[in-house]
Amino acid sequence: MLKIDLAESAKDRAAVFVIRGVVFVAEQQVPIDEEWDDHDLTADHLLARLDEVPVGTGRLVTQGERGMLGRLAVLSCMRGTGTGVALVRAIEDRARDRGLTGVDLHAQTHALGFYERLGYHAHGAEFLDAGIPHVHMSKDIVPTPQP
Repeated sequence: MLKIDLAESAKDRAAVFVIRGVVFVAEQQVPIDEEWDDHDLTADHLLARLDEVPVGTGRLVTQGERGMLGRLAVLSCMRGTGTGVALVRAIEDRARDRGLTGVDLHAQTHALGFYERLGYHAHGAEFLDAGIPHVHMSKDIVPTPQP
């Protein structure tokens, strides 16, 4: 069974960075000094596990009233299983719980359709990030009412 939680322990955070290393650094050849950044210290990192085995991750960086979804990574053996969709939904839920009004992201252009199916809209010109074509995308959300 797939379970997604906030990566709070040192063990969970290590799993987040291992998955990102496999997907971005090893598979996509992103330079390691571009993969990790200062946002990693303050972001909410989510970790997807299948039967307790880490298989995917993503992070939410709070920027004012909006959040930035980023570093969404799913191990190749789990792609096409709904893990990515579940991670995006969990990140959106986290953004709602934080009272945010929208989620923005920088999508690799090959993933544009994936995010469009989840309600994100592309805007602006294509740009390169770590040598990979990306496009800005955004989605408005309704925050969870705060007590």
